[in-house]
Amino acid sequence: MNGIKKHINTSIPIAPLVTFRVLFGFIMLISIIRFLAKGWVTQLYVEPIYYFSFIQADWFTPLSSFGMHALFVLMAIAALGIMLGNFYKISAWVFFLSFTYVELLDKSTYLNHYYFVSIISFLLCFVPANSAFSLDAIRRPDIRLDNIPAWCINIFKMQLIIVYFYAGAAKLNTDWLIHAMPLKIWLPAHADLPIIGELLTKEWVAYAFSWSGAAYDLFIPFLLLFSRTRVLAYVAVIVFHLLTRLLFPIGMFPYIMILSTLIFFSPQWHQKILERIRGFFHSKGSTAHIASAKKVYQPVHQKALTIGLTLFFIIQLLLPWRYTLYQGNLFWTEQGYRFSWRVMLMEKAGHATFYVKDPSRNKEAQIDIKKYLAPHQEKQMAFQPDMILQFAHFLDKEYQKQGIADPEIRVKSFVTLNGRKSKLIVDPTIDLSKEAINLKPKKWVLPFADNR
Repeated sequence: MNGIKKHINTSIPIAPLVTFRVLFGFIMLISIIRFLAKGWVTQLYVEPIYYFSFIQADWFTPLSSFGMHALFVLMAIAALGIMLGNFYKISAWVFFLSFTYVELLDKSTYLNHYYFVSIISFLLCFVPANSAFSLDAIRRPDIRLDNIPAWCINIFKMQLIIVYFYAGAAKLNTDWLIHAMPLKIWLPAHADLPIIGELLTKEWVAYAFSWSGAAYDLFIPFLLLFSRTRVLAYVAVIVFHLLTRLLFPIGMFPYIMILSTLIFFSPQWHQKILERIRGFFHSKGSTAHIASAKKVYQPVHQKALTIGLTLFFIIQLLLPWRYTLYQGNLFWTEQGYRFSWRVMLMEKAGHATFYVKDPSRNKEAQIDIKKYLAPHQEKQMAFQPDMILQFAHFLDKEYQKQGIADPEIRVKSFVTLNGRKSKLIVDPTIDLSKEAINLKPKKWVLPFADNR
């Protein structure tokens, strides 16, 4: 208990939290500007007719084209506010709520690093990251802090440890370790790269990447915790994430992790970094001094905050294990797959054909799903059972509007997983419009067959 209290209540310099705030705000600002510049707001949240929302409610839909673009501009302003520490609390909450709203709009755009960003922005709402090296601290000297309780920094370290460790634990499966899948499929596609291209076609390289990737995820957070191994571990962080950025289309995630893991470095190291960029704010008093410990942060509702954060991390630790509540192959059914830090573990693709039947006339016809779904939605939906079910319910309502009183919706979806032969994932005889959308086991998903 004394050890736990040390990591919670010990007074430590604020510098690591300040650096984390500035870098997180910066990388989020760049990410959002990039998102807007590439036209993804229109492509993903304006053009589609239907959205695979996480929240099954008619009111939870995207805004108009103007509204969505305005929301992303607001998000960028909030990210800038976080970076500069300007109206920080408002900026942190606005960013968290707007980003998470967008994330929950459509499952077809789900990425682990979007989930990570939502969590980090949520945690930033509860720490005094603007109490030094910020416009808020310049404008209001009374909020300046030299030191903060250790938990204000350790909650971010804890979250990073969870992400890495669970990502590593998820790789301890037969496909990844024994068959080097899906890297055996992905790496040869980069044979045209200079210098390393030819190596990527070798089978032993796929195995080397698989095993070293699992080891990296499992051990890197703990190596970052100790000063003797920290520098070498951080070099590994840079090499690993830049290599994954080179080989795989995973957007800003590598840069987010490279910058986030700097929080493991000592307060003295962070103080030196802040001293170098202090001139940006043109104020000598805008950063806290490591040697001073006159003022320590005391949250207003400390007991409630303690209980809330404890419950939050209990959920974070348990949520990835919810797949054990379901039978069947996790990669096949995907029940309990999301929000569990299972990063780049499978090459899965499918082709879904939907049919509608009018029972009163005993006539059946194939549905042109391209009328309703964008290409990226169709691609993702074809191999994810819960999205197939959602779309079937949408089609049921659509055909009722067209005059079919009780339409029957069936689907034939052939799916391939990590190089296996394609097979049906959903029972084509089941009328999916009559199956409930809930968290219960999906009995209409056909059993997994390892037909490699």
